Amino acid sequence: MLKKNVKKLVSIMLILLMLMSMAACGAQTSSEAKPAEEPKASEEPKASGKVDEIKAKGKIVLGTAADYPPYEFHKEIDGKDNIVGFDIEIAKAIAADLGVELEMKDMKFEGLLAALVAEYIDFIIAGMVATEERKQSVDFSIPYYEAEQKFLVKAENADKVKTVDDLKGKVIGAQKSTIQEEIANTKIEASEVKALSKITDLVLELQNDKIFGIVLASPVAFAYAKQNPAFAVPEISFGREDGVAVAVNKGNDDLVKAINATLEKLMKDGSIDKFIAEATLLSEQ
Repeated sequence: MLKKNVKKLVSIMLILLMLMSMAACGAQTSSEAKPAEEPKASEEPKASGKVDEIKAKGKIVLGTAADYPPYEFHKEIDGKDNIVGFDIEIAKAIAADLGVELEMKDMKFEGLLAALVAEYIDFIIAGMVATEERKQSVDFSIPYYEAEQKFLVKAENADKVKTVDDLKGKVIGAQKSTIQEEIANTKIEASEVKALSKITDLVLELQNDKIFGIVLASPVAFAYAKQNPAFAVPEISFGREDGVAVAVNKGNDDLVKAINATLEKLMKDGSIDKFIAEATLLSEQ
């Protein structure tokens, strides 16, 4: 009787061991059979640089101050107001080489750098000289144009201006936050320098005898003189600027490189000279 009980107990234990073994195998099989979790699809790949970011948006945003013919100015064409000028043609070429649309924002000149740093715009083309002060906050392309600095007066006063000394004690106008304002403050012994945001406002001040004349880049001075015979450009000169360039926010070396490539191409094939000639003619119409 005892032997039977022992045999029965051993049989039960063997059965239990077999069941436990099968359960363990089953658990292992289940675990192995479970498909590995698919990695979660990552979000849209982040742009590796400014150029990639611009291409992803499909547009590049230009900041300019469109009151500076023939660089950039407003012109009614086929009954519609357009921003035109040789700077604008350069901006269009940059956008085309990047394969994106060009969006333009017309702003006050003195607000352009702040807008660029705040990334409200992607780049600036506005007859801007790459001064050391500006280089502290933004980066610049290679220079693409160098202009002589001249003076716009009423035609009746043109013969009175033979040298810079003839401007001593006069009220001189210049666009705010520009090289021309610096010239007016440092190279002319003016009784007052009236700095305004828009060239058009300065021209109105000149027309109304509120100022004696305006310091302007040569193409701009001659453009206004040709538009209005009441104005003239005397022989005096304040020398040449260091060269205008495209401004880009700091840290965007890839965009600077792309812009430089376009500028080099435009200078090499004569396109910039062509743009200047066409914009000058357009500004005179």
